[in-house]
Order: sequence, then structure tokens, then C-alpha cells
Amino acid sequence: MGNCSATKPRRSMANEPGKGRRRRENAPETGARRRGPKPTAARILAVRVLDRVDRVRSYADLALHHALAQSSLPAADRGLATELVYGTLRWRGRLDYALESALERPLSEIEPLVLTTLRVGAYQLMFSDRIPDSAAVDESVRCARAIGAERATGLVNAVLRRTARERDSLEWPELSQDPVEHLVHALSLPPWLAERWLNDYGAEDAAALAIASNTPPPLTVRANPVHGDRARLAEALSTTFFPETQPCRYASRGLVLGHGGDPGRDSRFRNGEYSVQDEASQLVVELLDIHPGQAVLDVCAAPGSKTTAIAEALGPDAGHVLALDRHTNRLALVARAARRLGLSGIHTLVRDATRPLTDLPVANASEPQDDDRTAAFDRVLVDAPCSGLGAIRRNPDARWRIRPEDPQRLARIQSKLLDRAAEVTSPGGRLVYSVCTVLREENEEVVDLFLERNPAFRRDPSRPTIAHVEELLDAAGDMRCYPHRHETDGFYAARLLRTD
Repeated sequence: MGNCSATKPRRSMANEPGKGRRRRENAPETGARRRGPKPTAARILAVRVLDRVDRVRSYADLALHHALAQSSLPAADRGLATELVYGTLRWRGRLDYALESALERPLSEIEPLVLTTLRVGAYQLMFSDRIPDSAAVDESVRCARAIGAERATGLVNAVLRRTARERDSLEWPELSQDPVEHLVHALSLPPWLAERWLNDYGAEDAAALAIASNTPPPLTVRANPVHGDRARLAEALSTTFFPETQPCRYASRGLVLGHGGDPGRDSRFRNGEYSVQDEASQLVVELLDIHPGQAVLDVCAAPGSKTTAIAEALGPDAGHVLALDRHTNRLALVARAARRLGLSGIHTLVRDATRPLTDLPVANASEPQDDDRTAAFDRVLVDAPCSGLGAIRRNPDARWRIRPEDPQRLARIQSKLLDRAAEVTSPGGRLVYSVCTVLREENEEVVDLFLERNPAFRRDPSRPTIAHVEELLDAAGDMRCYPHRHETDGFYAARLLRTD
């Protein structure tokens, strides 16, 4: 992985993420610049969404969805607003470095809404080759005025014009000389995360991970075997909305559809022929090694991607899945997904899985249940709540929302979930623990401590039969996926056997 250059030439970022300007994210490769009214409203919406993300730590996808639902923006402007929100979050560290150089004073002295307006303007100047510099500056000034920052319009104008002039002469910290500063300012990581990745992975690997985490992922889906095999679905998709469709490298039912395209417009999606799910997430279910007739428990089921994949693997009327979640509204998403996919073997239950689960209904409905019988499941999945720092390529706000102390706090919750899940795993059954993060304190450290507390469990020494999956397993047999190595989200999963 090469260092970021001292200058930012205006060229595509496809081969060197973090350098220069590039085409608008998720925009088509060709096409003339837009005509008609300048989309100030899209920029205002983006600024307000970003302000909410910063001020109350809202999830960017939820805040953006709500704002767009309340707006009357046409499709093109909705696309621009989406790009500005995600692009500004993705590159905030790099944008701040350029803005602070132009300001010659700390960004902390700038009023938050004005700073957000500057960031959105700088993103257009540094990362979009479709928006003229003059439009980026002028529209940012109008945006500042529209949000009530009339007195700051002169500042916005001056700072962004200087940023446009000096962007190609900025000197960026180099990886070889100052790895932390390079990851923070050139590759847009918060300082604490830069230090953590450097400590865990070393400079070159941490930088490669950061670059991949700044690259928007392709759309990946999982074929529903109820409607046919993956090859048939791939042929159908490649001739309609998704001409770039290719089979996933690892997941047996996965397809990569490329960038662009909306599954919501595809009748095959609406009819339940496939689900949107990252390849690493699909592999977690494959690690369960599910067989027809088994009873399976998913203790943190919402929104249902893995739960429905489990039900598909069991086959129609060939098993039972009990899906738990502590939030009623989120558990409703599981039921909705099951209906769309035509799956009848999923039963949902509102439950806090950090509390004892031994009174759960016995999983296999074909067997009678005695009042004094403890629930027991052949397969148990703990897809635990986590920092999500392995998936920041699709959720860039996580890097700014998660605090340095959060991983340890989450690890305590993850440990409780594992302990409770262990109590309802059948003798000889398999318990899989998974998280979409690449931090050790949420990954192997949680599992190692669990095994110390639970001598009836050990890591599963068998090698999975999934194609090519050997390269994803470490010496202990745990699965580790990384965006810069495997083109998936960052994921960790451990396979645990109950041996008593």
C-alpha cells in the first residue's frame, strides 16, 4: 500500500483511494452535468442530517431516510443529498485537515452548523469532478444563509475559495513518517481508532484496511433456494437491473451485483427471490452447519438477514427457528422479511437475551414440552451488538459515533449474551458467535474469556466445507474477514461446540 501523495492530482480515485477528486459516489460514469435550478435544497438537507448525526449521535442511514421521507426533492437531488451525507462522513478527517489549513485556526472555534456547511462544500471541491468549483462555493454560501448563518457567509466563501486554490498543494502526513497522522488526516480515521488499528495490524495493513473502509461496497445479495438456485437468479439479474452480477467467492448462495441499481425496483426482490446481505454475514450462517430438522435459536435476530438465511437453510417445514430481540419494532422487521421470502418456520419472541433463557419454549415443535424441561437447541447464533467498525465502508458514521470506551462496554454485553446462549445449547450442539468488527476486545478476547468460564465448550476443530473458506480461518479455526483482503465487510466468527 503506497503512501498518500503530498499533492492531490485531479484524477480518479479508483486505484488510489484518498487521492484527489473523483466522480460522485454511486453516480453513473457518464452523463452531462445537470441543468436547471441549482439544488440548494439537497445541500441544506445534507447539512441538517449531518448536524443531527454529530449533535445527537443519530445513525446516518436512519436520519437520512427520515429527512428524505419528509422532503419533496426530485430523484436527482435525493441522490445528491445521499452522496453528500455519506461522502462527507467518509472523508471528514481529510476534509477537516484541508479546512483547518485554509482557516489557520482550530475548527473547534467554528459554530457547528457552519463547520458542517464547510465540510459539505469541501467534499464537493475535493471529491466530485461533476460539480464546478464555483457552484460548490456559491451553493455553500446560499446554504449557510438558509440555515440562519448569514454572518458566516463571508467566512464560508473565503475558506472554500482558498480550499479550491490550495487543495493540490496541501502536504499530507506520510505513512512512513507519521502513521497515526497519516491514518487520521489522509485516510480519515478518528485518532483512537487509528492507534488501535496500528497496534493490532501494523502500519501497512492498517492503512490498507482504512483505504478499503473508505471505498463504498458493491451490492451483495443472497439467493433464496425456495425459488431456485443461484445460477438461475444470476442469469435473470444480469439481463435486467444488474448487468455486473457475479457469484460471490465464498458464500454458496451469494451474488455480487456491482454498484448502482435498486433492488426495491426489482420484482424478484419483492417476490422473495433474494435478500440483500453482505458476503461475510452470509458466511456466519454457513458456519452453523445447519441440517434439516434441527432446532435453531437466533438470540439477536433483528433485522432478520441471518434468521431468514437460517430458515432457508433448514428448508420448508424441515426445522424450527426461534428469533429473539429485545425491541418489538425491530423484531417486526424479522417477521416482515420472513413473509416476503415465504418462510413459515420462524417464530419471534421479544426477549432480552442477556437474561436467563432456560424458560424459552422448546425449539422443536414436533416434540411435547414438559413444564420442567429446559429449552435446548441444536444450533445457536449469537450475532451480538457491536461497534460495527468492520462495516464502516457502508456505515461511515460509526467511526465518529463510537467512542474509545465503547468496545469494552460492548464486550461485557457480548459476554452476557454468550453465557446465556450456552445454557440453551444442546450437548453436542454448536454455538456460533459473530460480530461485524475488527477489534480484538470484541472478537477473540470475548471468546477466550467465555471458554475460561464455560469448560463444557471448546472451539470446533473441524474445517468447514464452504468453498475457499480456509483462507478466512485463523490457526484457532475462527473466521476473520477483512474488506482489504476479501472484499467483504470486516467480520469475526467463532464456532464453539458443547462437549458435555
